[in-house]
Amino acid sequence: MTEPTINFEQRGAIGIITLNRPEQRNAITAQMVAELREIRASVGWDSGIRVFVLAACGADFSAGTDPDSLQQFTQREEQIRHHTVAAHIASLPQPVVAAINGAAFGQGLELALACDIRIAAHGAHFSMTQISGDDMPFDGGTQRLPRVVGRMKALEMILCGAVIDAQEAKEIGLVNRLVPQEALLPEALKLAEDLAAKAPLAMKYAKEAVMKGMDMTLSQGLRLEADLYFLLHTTGDRREGIEAFREKRPPKFREK
Repeated sequence: MTEPTINFEQRGAIGIITLNRPEQRNAITAQMVAELREIRASVGWDSGIRVFVLAACGADFSAGTDPDSLQQFTQREEQIRHHTVAAHIASLPQPVVAAINGAAFGQGLELALACDIRIAAHGAHFSMTQISGDDMPFDGGTQRLPRVVGRMKALEMILCGAVIDAQEAKEIGLVNRLVPQEALLPEALKLAEDLAAKAPLAMKYAKEAVMKGMDMTLSQGLRLEADLYFLLHTTGDRREGIEAFREKRPPKFREK
């Protein structure tokens, strides 16, 4: 029986997705993509999960695409179809926190970019390595990276393929927080717990407004924000939040 390459664990309202190919530096394979697709299909909004943490076993987050896995498919279209993984993370309606250790290279960085909040260990390092191998990013890197760090820095990272350290990644906005290696997963889980205690539908709609609004004009984005705001105010959770505030008690959100 083939060993799973992605581990999944649910701790209360937190779903923990862990890349599990440490000997291969968590290089991404078609099997990993298929397993993540199955996880994505089984943990929708009704699963009780309010926040996800994406982490990795071993010394590295992910060194990129596994070249041996690519060779299983002769057509480039098949390679892309079976190896595109970032979209599965980006499509989650819940917030996703990345815990990044060691290398986040190539497609590994593209996967991290699909997360909403990125926490990195001080020893982490980042690079878009594809150009050096006569390739280019294909899992959202050319689109997500400039939206995070700006066009000029994104072009430098993609075209030059230079490795940047965790401190520079923090300075350019590629990661949100830096922590010691031993505190990486505990810090990510603590943040996830804090998020899980907040109103889930409000977080869902706020994330939707930000992510979809990035592809809209300002006026369109403002209209989307208003629509989601009014939609939120029709929910039971919104009424519960108001009643809990008036009664000076913790709210009991039901995601409805």
